[in-house]
Amino acid sequence: MAERTSAAISPTAHYTGYVWVANGLSHPTFATRPGRAFYEALRPANAIARAIGQPSLEGLLLARHRVIDHMLEAAIASGRVGQVVEVAAGLSPRGWRFAERHGDAITYVEADLPGMAAQKRAILARLGGESPRHRVVELDALADAGPGSIAQVVAGLDPTRGTAIITEGLLNYFDEEAVVGIWRRFARALAPTAGGLYLSDIHLADDNAGPVIGVFQAMLSAFVRGRVYLHFADSAAAVTALRGAGFDTAVLHRPVDLANEVGEIEPGGGRKVRIIEASVVPRR
Repeated sequence: MAERTSAAISPTAHYTGYVWVANGLSHPTFATRPGRAFYEALRPANAIARAIGQPSLEGLLLARHRVIDHMLEAAIASGRVGQVVEVAAGLSPRGWRFAERHGDAITYVEADLPGMAAQKRAILARLGGESPRHRVVELDALADAGPGSIAQVVAGLDPTRGTAIITEGLLNYFDEEAVVGIWRRFARALAPTAGGLYLSDIHLADDNAGPVIGVFQAMLSAFVRGRVYLHFADSAAAVTALRGAGFDTAVLHRPVDLANEVGEIEPGGGRKVRIIEASVVPRR
């Protein structure tokens, strides 16, 4: 992710960070004043959307976060994953929560642009600091190689352990060509490991059609100060692109369909986002 995108992403990083705090998924240290201001400003719109049966921004964010958590937890519990790189981690508490829960059983690397990486380091310092098992690095998701690339970060991990790459709230800031390029970099980085897993949210065109969703998308674009992209016509097209980028398997899950396993999935928001679960099998 190039530095030029940091201004657009910053408001949503603050807002989503506060959403996790407000819903008991995060530590209060992750809350920021801008995040609280955005949260309070959007509270009426979220309440109205829920009241009339439409997707709320808060419900959508919680749906994707909880499902990614659920899938990552299952992968760690099964022994499939022992290392995690969360790209564009922002103010997500996931790294802190999983490091606290699993301790030395996992290595968790949070990666972001320099400004956000510095802010995350400051937050973690107030919560006990980084460690060899939980650290923050600078990363540009658009870099093919060299310092700050996903290739370099994964190459610095243990190749004998299963590795997961996570992106949450990142893909919709880039057009389809850039997204496929990101996927190629991720698949190449995971190929030398003892099995790779990729988890991410994505917004498909056929899930987000109609005038109400158009207004929702326009409001979100204004909020993030940039265009928000919908990718691929449907799930089949996205799976084809993931396979073409180098993943051996790919499935797109609808959060609302996993409500019995995950719980607390808003029906509206849980239908407007998909969760990617893609894998790279060991090559050795």
